[in-house]
Amino acid sequence: MSATKTVAPPTAPASRRIAGVGLATASGVAVAVQSWINGELGVRLADGIAAAVVSFASGLLVLLVLVPAVPAGRRGLRELRAALGGGTLRPWQCLGGVCGAFLVATQGLTIGALGVAVFTVAVVAGQSASSLAVDRAGVGPAGRQRVTTARVAGAVLTVLAVLLAVGDRLADPEALALAPLPLLAGMGIAWQQAVNARVRDAAGSALTATLVNFSVGTVALLATLAVEMAVRGRPGGVLPGEPWLYLGGTIGIVFIAVAAALVRFTGVLLFGLATIAGQVIGAVLLDLLLPTAASHPGPAALAGAALTLVAVLIAALGPAPRR
Repeated sequence: MSATKTVAPPTAPASRRIAGVGLATASGVAVAVQSWINGELGVRLADGIAAAVVSFASGLLVLLVLVPAVPAGRRGLRELRAALGGGTLRPWQCLGGVCGAFLVATQGLTIGALGVAVFTVAVVAGQSASSLAVDRAGVGPAGRQRVTTARVAGAVLTVLAVLLAVGDRLADPEALALAPLPLLAGMGIAWQQAVNARVRDAAGSALTATLVNFSVGTVALLATLAVEMAVRGRPGGVLPGEPWLYLGGTIGIVFIAVAAALVRFTGVLLFGLATIAGQVIGAVLLDLLLPTAASHPGPAALAGAALTLVAVLIAALGPAPRR
């Protein structure tokens, strides 16, 4: 009887893993759109940090209204307080928003020069390597996960696929100089997803976990902006009038909530690979569909996007990692 209970968990969530991959891929497309929006906002404001503050603060305002208005949100706040008071959730596990703030800041600081595609390359490289380490260390609620051949192959193939998709841009010296910022941001994403999932499990609400993420991130960005203004003065740009430039925070809410809910089923690496596939697809679609896009994807970009999906399937359809 006990042996049956031990064997069931790895097979029972298989359908959830596949559904989670689909949702994560869709959320990755949304992240590509968010990156483009925040990058454009950074150009308009002439300050990437100020653009990140606007993006995070707009999302926080939505959550401050939404979370107390729904029963699950109110219950999640009570459960979160109890978890912190009882020690089942550590305070440092609530700091995932710092990594999210850094990612959004790099969007505003670098995408104007790098473009969405090259930005995605750097984030992918950091996220893929970091996801393996985070899963192996057991930071997320799924616990320690063995590094299987399929998972390593999926991570390596993902990086190669994205390099194929945008390799022609990597010869740009400006792109190479700015690439370390999104590279570090990508490394932080895996840790952010893992600890946000811990908060979600403790609170029993993805909305509450998202509120914690945005609260911490907004505070971190406001502190950074205050230091920047003390050194350099106020940003030289003005707030744009187009409403769509303020949707980055709302898109971030959806992504963080999806990540907090799904990482417990997929693991950090698989969720990360699926969102990477979505980001590459989103970057290609932006270049194809938006008249303001700087370039149009060629055969290499389309082949790289397809190869990224293959990489995700390799990791997703391989045997579930043992804990």
